[in-house]
Amino acid sequence: MQKGIIDRFEGEYAIIEFYGKTKDVLRSELPAEVKPGDTLIFEEGKVMIDTEATASRKEEIDSLMDELFEE
Repeated sequence: MQKGIIDRFEGEYAIIEFYGKTKDVLRSELPAEVKPGDTLIFEEGKVMIDTEATASRKEEIDSLMDELFEE
């Protein structure tokens, strides 16, 4: 099992970060509903969205943003 985070899309490719390094993956090989910031699980030729890890990262980022932009 390998996990990656979608950084962005460039044309027909998704740029996915795996342990600090990026890799281009054809968008057609991913679930249709993926979006930047989603955590993906790559296992035995299948790709799934890790909704728990995605939500956890979003909460952490939102918290950091709140701290950064406090008045």
